[in-house]
Amino acid sequence: MKKVHFIFALGLIISLFFINLYAQKTIPSIKVKNMNGGMVDTKTFNNNGKPYVISFWATWCHPCVQELNALSEVYAKWQKETGVKVIAISIDDARNSRRVPGYVKSRKWAFEVYVDENSDFHRAMNSNHPPHTYLVNGKGEIVWQHVGYAPGDENELYKEIKKLTK
Repeated sequence: MKKVHFIFALGLIISLFFINLYAQKTIPSIKVKNMNGGMVDTKTFNNNGKPYVISFWATWCHPCVQELNALSEVYAKWQKETGVKVIAISIDDARNSRRVPGYVKSRKWAFEVYVDENSDFHRAMNSNHPPHTYLVNGKGEIVWQHVGYAPGDENELYKEIKKLTK
């Protein structure tokens, strides 16, 4: 009897793995704040059929800021070559979120920035720790993701973007 239960449990685990592996992963519908304080539904994020990047970050997260600074340095070139768009989502809480617009402006980041004060979008994307970066194809499907940042990680992201724009 134990053998039957084990085989059943193993089959269930394998089935769930493959269902999760092949399930279409799209952006959930969550409200986030733009830099003017207006609310935007994340389901409306798009790049007119071209890929886009979603990067979760926070002002207190040094690797996050390093990643966004690195992306900022190559962003104009990447846009020209691939048409990619970067969307940065701050997970700073309500106490710190008021600092985000000035923080972004002082760094001269040219990409779209939103604030997810309650981390609703962050949780809905199954993201644990920032920085967490997602690549979304032109159909709105999440096709790649990466957690953490080390100098040079942006090169791996660029390779993945290029795959989508061939």
